[in-house]
Amino acid sequence: MTNFDNAILLLFCPDKKGIVSRVSNFIFENDGNILNADQHCDSKTNIFYMRIEWNLENFKIKKENIYAEFFKYVADNFDMQFTLHFSKKKFNSAIFVSLYEHCLIDLLLKNITGELNTNFKVVIGNHKDIEKTVKHYNKDLEYFYIPITKENKIKQEQKQLEILKSYKIDLIILARYMQILSNNFIKEYPNKIINIHHSFLPAFIGANPYKQAFERGVKLIGATSHYITESLDEGPIIEQDIIRISHKNSEKDLINLGKDLEKSVLSKAVKLHLENKILVDNQKTIVFN
Repeated sequence: MTNFDNAILLLFCPDKKGIVSRVSNFIFENDGNILNADQHCDSKTNIFYMRIEWNLENFKIKKENIYAEFFKYVADNFDMQFTLHFSKKKFNSAIFVSLYEHCLIDLLLKNITGELNTNFKVVIGNHKDIEKTVKHYNKDLEYFYIPITKENKIKQEQKQLEILKSYKIDLIILARYMQILSNNFIKEYPNKIINIHHSFLPAFIGANPYKQAFERGVKLIGATSHYITESLDEGPIIEQDIIRISHKNSEKDLINLGKDLEKSVLSKAVKLHLENKILVDNQKTIVFN
């Protein structure tokens, strides 16, 4: 069955009787074989969330018609919001990076080993030396050096957007990219820009979180991966992790431990996105594992 494509629906709507039955019957009645189904109901908001995946080997509806048919026979009756994805569609991804290379290297290695199933098309950085690292891990991967200052930010972001569109990029990964994207840029890729923040948000926001953490004598440090929105570092959170530390750890220890967390948290968030396991509802994510 792995030779055939799978369809994946991510949906949410006000909770009421019959949703699961109607979605399942839509697939069954058209000779689809359900492979995975997961659901959640938020008791506070009374919103129902679901991810369901089925094989298309004998499915009666053509791929290009599934969205319209599902809307007509299911979604429209439940005031449902949904997205439709296909397992064989490989995302075209871009990585944005500054001086720190650990997240970049981890993403490239995981792609080589097959842990991240994506087409890395371009790396865009604001430091020229990073190109050596990119070419070391993937000699065919394009690197674009685009330095940004306050004076040229608008012009350079336009250049970045032109590159992204020319490569038909579906997903942007900020691998410790130390630039704030403008609202105009973000609007071009809603819920398609994943960032890694080097602290456990909302604590220690800013450029030197480990220094702040060390000076406060914290017992836990962490990392947060989230979608970028117009509100700085307040986008829907995808993945987080923490590690315990003590007074015996130096500031350098915190930085090294933090780098390991950043790599792990970012790659997990990217993998979840690539596998269509994240449903975004306003400022909240529902993550299906």
